[in-house]
Amino acid sequence: MSLTELRDSLSAVDHKIVELIAERQRIVAEIGRQKRGAGTATRDYAREKDVLDMGREQAEALGVDPDLAEAVLRQLIRTSLESQERDRVIAEGKGDGRSVLVIGGGGKMGGWFVEFFASQGFAPTIADASLDDEPPRVYRNWTDAGVDYDVIVVAAPLAVSGRILAQLAVLKPRGLVFDIGSLKSPLMDGLNELRDAGCQVTSIHPMYGPDTRLLSGRHLIVCDVGCAEATAAAKELFAATMVEQLDMGLEDHDRLIAYVLGLSHALNIAFFTALAESGEAAPKLARLSSTTFDSQLEVSEAVAQDNPHLYYEIQHLNKFGLAPLDALSEAATRIRELVATGDEGGFVELMEKGRDYFAMRG
Repeated sequence: MSLTELRDSLSAVDHKIVELIAERQRIVAEIGRQKRGAGTATRDYAREKDVLDMGREQAEALGVDPDLAEAVLRQLIRTSLESQERDRVIAEGKGDGRSVLVIGGGGKMGGWFVEFFASQGFAPTIADASLDDEPPRVYRNWTDAGVDYDVIVVAAPLAVSGRILAQLAVLKPRGLVFDIGSLKSPLMDGLNELRDAGCQVTSIHPMYGPDTRLLSGRHLIVCDVGCAEATAAAKELFAATMVEQLDMGLEDHDRLIAYVLGLSHALNIAFFTALAESGEAAPKLARLSSTTFDSQLEVSEAVAQDNPHLYYEIQHLNKFGLAPLDALSEAATRIRELVATGDEGGFVELMEKGRDYFAMRG
């Protein structure tokens, strides 16, 4: 066969693959409908394992790389779960036309919540200074939108969110109010004022980004601020999803987030700062890449592309934030001293401590 004929044959195979994917998606949609009818969970881990094991076994029998087969099947499973989760959220949505105001709805996470509520049958209104006024659904100033809503979500920058929560406490909205802040310290006064005013208020922190399509394997932190009814109502909004909800106290939240976000952000900022100021051109380093370097580079590049003002707020406004930064600085200094003095035993000990820590995590 000529090269052209071979390419035509390959294209025909590719078309069949796409047709099979479409057929698979149709079957997946019907499975999802039957699961909802039977009241069973969207995700079945045992079934997923059977599919992956079958794929690897068949690949080996056909002389295909089992890792390739597994990677393809994992992507198909993930896409199927996204579809089933979305369909379940729509089918079980409890919006029934109820109203929701998303303050900061023009931002990335605010926009995610606008879409999430719309998919559940709510009628979203957006308030965001970056947008043009188009009443009754879009307002530049949230006070112009009023507070007569079934749900109010505060998705503004942290420093601004604290002031908004305090203002809401004065206005005493009738509906559920919650913020989605990455930190709670700057918001605690406003949250407490809402609670003391008798408002239905709680606080959540989505531990995922605005590009997230599948909530399975993701976490949603829920912080009760003294209004159990509001906390239960906020949790119920996510009941149709596969997100894992974690209850956490406000004080514990910021102390742990200082490591989960603050430390990880600082490490990556330090990494790309060292690279940027090294004088070594990025293309040259790319040609000398390694598995570890590539992995770290990918994460650091994602951090570098994110919102620097948000990252600064997460570092600066967390009253627990300096301890992890001090620990990072001390660890870097210790590594430098061990290398400079040729202390191999001390260096090995550091790595062994790391292995012990990760073994403890399970």
